Amino acid sequence: MNRARATFRALRHRNYRLFFFGQLVSLIGTWMQSVAQAWLAYRLTGSAALLGVVAFSGQIPAFLFASWGGVVADRWPRRRILLATQVASMLLAGTLAGLTLSNRIEVPHLLVIAALLGVVNAFDIPARQAFVVEMVGREDLINAIALNSSIFNGARVVGPALAGVLVARFGEGWCFLLNATSYLAVLASLLAIDVPEAAGARPTGSTLSRIVEGFRYAAAARPVRALLLLLGVVSLTAMPFSVLMPIFADRILGGGAASLGLLMGASGVGALAGALVLASRRGIAGLGRFVALSAAGFGVCLVLFSLSRRLWLSVALQVPVGFFMISQMASSNTLIQSLVPDRVRGRVMALYTMMFMGMAPFGALLAGAAAERWGAPAT
Repeated sequence: MNRARATFRALRHRNYRLFFFGQLVSLIGTWMQSVAQAWLAYRLTGSAALLGVVAFSGQIPAFLFASWGGVVADRWPRRRILLATQVASMLLAGTLAGLTLSNRIEVPHLLVIAALLGVVNAFDIPARQAFVVEMVGREDLINAIALNSSIFNGARVVGPALAGVLVARFGEGWCFLLNATSYLAVLASLLAIDVPEAAGARPTGSTLSRIVEGFRYAAAARPVRALLLLLGVVSLTAMPFSVLMPIFADRILGGGAASLGLLMGASGVGALAGALVLASRRGIAGLGRFVALSAAGFGVCLVLFSLSRRLWLSVALQVPVGFFMISQMASSNTLIQSLVPDRVRGRVMALYTMMFMGMAPFGALLAGAAAERWGAPAT
């Protein structure tokens, strides 16, 4: 098997192939909405603190409800869960588009829609992560996880760039509308996927006891515990850099929405490269050390980015920022999924969601407040 074929070997599975391309279209729309929403919040208020509040509203549900989402993912057919979450996300994007295009959008609307989308994600992400093994089996699980990261970050290259152009020329509402439309692709792929409805486990006992079982497993498994703790620390202290991107694009680098899209797109280029490097691996040997080195590299590159005052240099620095960020996140995901048994997979991936997305809102809130007081570079 040549290197290129090995890198994309999970695509030989029909179900995963459908999922891959449906997700790619949808995620481009998701990134367009993410950039447009941040710019809209900044345009409405000009406040760094409010950027943190909007991010907090969208991510805190992952901390509060991901454990319940993990129980649901281990109890009910995961494909059905994903169909429900994608429909809900499409309706929320459509609502945001309608409010923005009709010039009725206000900050409270942004906060409520962000929070509702966060609740949807708390159930979507554990099911999505656990669903991968049903499509490809354990043999190609590592490769499929890496390819999931590659489409996420490939979309992160295209989506922000498109959003920057659309926002500058037509306004944020068109980004939200296109995102709502993009969900049709992933819904079509999920409907075409053929997996046994009984593929997921059916645990017994109360919901609370199942949540506790997931926590106990993660606490007792030393490698899983270490990966989750590192992920939580990085999500709290480093991941909120993206919340401050509108400030850097506008006040620090003297650009606008197009510059914001360029910065986010550059980060996506680096992240895509990191995901493809991971996809080319054949096993998990040495991946733990790679996680630690990636976390350190992420921090160093963020410090260098904060010191830059030139757009071209800041864009260039976002490439290694994205590379190290996704290398740590995706490698942690790969190691955890390779280690956990199927019976607790949904609940452990819910803990991954809590550390990855659940700690980020606290970091976003702190970053917004710190940037308001000391400035974005110092933060």
